[in-house]
Amino acid sequence: MRKTERYRVHGPNSLWHVYQTVPFWKVIRNFIVIQLARYTPFLQVKNSLYRTFLNMKVGNQTAFGLMVMLDIFFPEKIKVGTNSVIGYNTTILAHEYLIKEYRIGDVTIGNEVMIGANCTILPGVIIGDGAVVAAGTVVYKDVEAGTFVAGNPMRLVYDREQMQERELKDPFLTKADE
Repeated sequence: MRKTERYRVHGPNSLWHVYQTVPFWKVIRNFIVIQLARYTPFLQVKNSLYRTFLNMKVGNQTAFGLMVMLDIFFPEKIKVGTNSVIGYNTTILAHEYLIKEYRIGDVTIGNEVMIGANCTILPGVIIGDGAVVAAGTVVYKDVEAGTFVAGNPMRLVYDREQMQERELKDPFLTKADE
């Protein structure tokens, strides 16, 4: 189960209450920074923008692909470890605005995680170290370290032991560097 805080709203749907839950000028700043970062090809600049202006925790050598969309309201709730790759056009959400409630949750992506293109990561999930998330996956629950998941609904393709076995049998990964 995802770990989110739930907040009840009355009257119109929760998105109509957005500026009661997050300051307007914070959203404007976040929008500008996220849009600049989405289009910049410079990975170090992207990471610096995220750390400096969005208060995100981003590990060294982490790469956010072109067009990655971060949560515009609560990007500070997103943490990405070292040497991870977030694929093209992936969306990482730390909020859900629903009809009668809204939810906010931290998103933690571990070290050396590979997230394919066009994934959606929902609030309140943890993706463990060394996990692989296939392109197009909707991550709606935690992903264990070292596993390979895919699909919508997300399902386990390879567990940690199977992934280690596949790596050991891969001639490309096992041959010495030339």
